[in-house]
Amino acid sequence: MNLLQNLHQDAHAAYDQLVAWRRDFHMHPELGFQEIRTAGIVADHLRGLGLEVSTGIGKTGVVALVEGDDLPADAPTVLLRFDMDALPIREQTGLPFASQQAGVMHACGHDGHTAIGMGVAQLLVKYRHQLPGRIKLVFQPAEEGLGGAAAMMADGVMENPKPGAAFGLHLWSRLPLNQVIVQEGPLWANAGIFEMVVNGRGGHGAMPHETVDATLVAAQIVVAWQSIIARNIDPVQTAVLSVGTLHSGDTSNVISGEAKLTGTIRTFDPAVEKLLKQRMQEIADGICQAFGATCRITHPMSIPAVINSAPGAALMHEVAQEIVGAEQVAQIAPMMVGEDVSEFLLRAPGCFILVGAATPGEELPSPHHNPTFDFDERMLPTGVALLAGAAAQYLAGATEPATATP
Repeated sequence: MNLLQNLHQDAHAAYDQLVAWRRDFHMHPELGFQEIRTAGIVADHLRGLGLEVSTGIGKTGVVALVEGDDLPADAPTVLLRFDMDALPIREQTGLPFASQQAGVMHACGHDGHTAIGMGVAQLLVKYRHQLPGRIKLVFQPAEEGLGGAAAMMADGVMENPKPGAAFGLHLWSRLPLNQVIVQEGPLWANAGIFEMVVNGRGGHGAMPHETVDATLVAAQIVVAWQSIIARNIDPVQTAVLSVGTLHSGDTSNVISGEAKLTGTIRTFDPAVEKLLKQRMQEIADGICQAFGATCRITHPMSIPAVINSAPGAALMHEVAQEIVGAEQVAQIAPMMVGEDVSEFLLRAPGCFILVGAATPGEELPSPHHNPTFDFDERMLPTGVALLAGAAAQYLAGATEPATATP
């Protein structure tokens, strides 16, 4: 039996433990940069496996290194990433292990990812003396739009040792159970947040001629922005501009002097993102000038697109075929979802995959970020085997002698 088969078998043997971990995390969700309990459980588990653990990386992140004895200093390193944070959502699943934290819920599957990471650590420690390199296990906080990956970068997560590749996964409740999505190139989009403040001149609701109505100006901008995708972006490109909030005024008989908008933009191409931001500013400035108002647009966060490298995708495809069978490995059209695992992939090209978690024969479950979200826990050992297998396969390939060219 080869190492991939051993990892697959051991992962399935750990099913009950994986479920117990996942359900415990689900009952005790924590928001980004608040994952104190979760990080503590992860760190204790890793220490119990005999690993040296670093905590507080990126505020609440946890990092550990799996390596055999007497490895040379220049042995290859591969990084595996697992996110830990929950969402500010009030759970409505009715599950016996539902969230016990009011208004906070694991509605995206990160409880499953954290359990998978603990299972991966357990397996890789068991086989570490068969591995010709090191695995850096990264448990990341604050993936949900708060910049957890960037915070870990700032704390040196990519150094000492520096990984040559990175791998990760996201369970997906709308895909068939244990189907694995592996593809080269873009999988998920660049995701940016924008904020805009429109300043006019407030006044009495009965005397609009003495005011510059910030509500009216903001509304005009929102409508005009929708022309950018239709008339400025090349039709063969993909982009999204969505205004999520518009707050203006405090009472019915006062014309507001200030309006605040927030929203998101999504692209795959940095040139498209640049054009989108440029046109947003030009249109907003033009409308404000016409009405006698001013505005300020900021872009406080932008997460790069998730781009899988060709070698990383090829390796992951091979591992997935071994773990779930060729018929369960598929590709999809790139999605406009954002994920800051992209920060790791930019610095250590590899592959990020999706693993299906919909129960066969049942109605399609709720989408992610929904208060009734849940997933089929039978994907957990599959996730463990896939990432442990990817790490082992990468290290084996990275230490093979180069074939001489005739």
